[in-house]
Amino acid sequence: MLSRSSAFYLMAISVADNLVLIFIVVLELSFKYHQKEPYWSYEPWCSLRDIFNYGAYNASTWLVVLFTVERFVAIHTWKIKTKICTPRCAACTIVSIFVFSHLFAIPYYWSNDSVYENNQTTCIYAQEAPSHFIHTLVWFQTLQSYILPFLIILTLNGLTLRLISLRNRVHISTEATSRVQRVKPLLRSRMRKSVVLLVTVSMSFVLLSVTRAITQIVLRTTDMYTLDRNDYNLGVNIAADTGTMLSLSNAAANMYLYVCTQSKFRQEFLACVRRVTCCCKTKP
Repeated sequence: MLSRSSAFYLMAISVADNLVLIFIVVLELSFKYHQKEPYWSYEPWCSLRDIFNYGAYNASTWLVVLFTVERFVAIHTWKIKTKICTPRCAACTIVSIFVFSHLFAIPYYWSNDSVYENNQTTCIYAQEAPSHFIHTLVWFQTLQSYILPFLIILTLNGLTLRLISLRNRVHISTEATSRVQRVKPLLRSRMRKSVVLLVTVSMSFVLLSVTRAITQIVLRTTDMYTLDRNDYNLGVNIAADTGTMLSLSNAAANMYLYVCTQSKFRQEFLACVRRVTCCCKTKP
């Protein structure tokens, strides 16, 4: 029941989410707690790490945004739909998102340095880099990963839900005989499923990312920016790490959200459960 363009977007989001899980969750966060000196503590990986990390995360974020825009156009505007909501347009958009997401992350190459201190090599913000350069990178990343996506998604979802509300109203038509007839709601089953998928994907992204967005803004706009991020006696550090965990869990949960909104998948899943249950019962 999905258009080919929507299927392209969902596959691309799945690829980007897997890259987020590989680069950030596995190669960075997991290695950080299992190795004293992870591979990215050394050059050139210290400089390249954030390019891959932020490139993958930005691609995942903006693919959700563009998927929301594509579904909004498909539901609202039939004239533009035939030009924008096509597999060719979707493929070009997806490639552009991946390319620009990594291009915008290239400045992070000059933001980190591999430093040897206290008999240990670590990857930290470059001490020679101007402070305004680091702050600009942080604010630009916050703007493009949280603030702008949130505004676009919430606005388009609000307009979409408003349109659905208007279309689902029961229209009353009075004939010359004064007999009242009910007109069926205009929202079709296919459109309803498309909207459910859209709202599920986009709003889960917003809800799981809002904690990290708030904590990052608080850390960057107050004196807390200079605090030790490894001091967990501070509540803001616990909140920030909780926000990071929730934000990254969105990448792990997205693929389940995509398939669980499809009735065919649910039917097949239940059929498999019944077969497994029956096999267990028949065993002596």
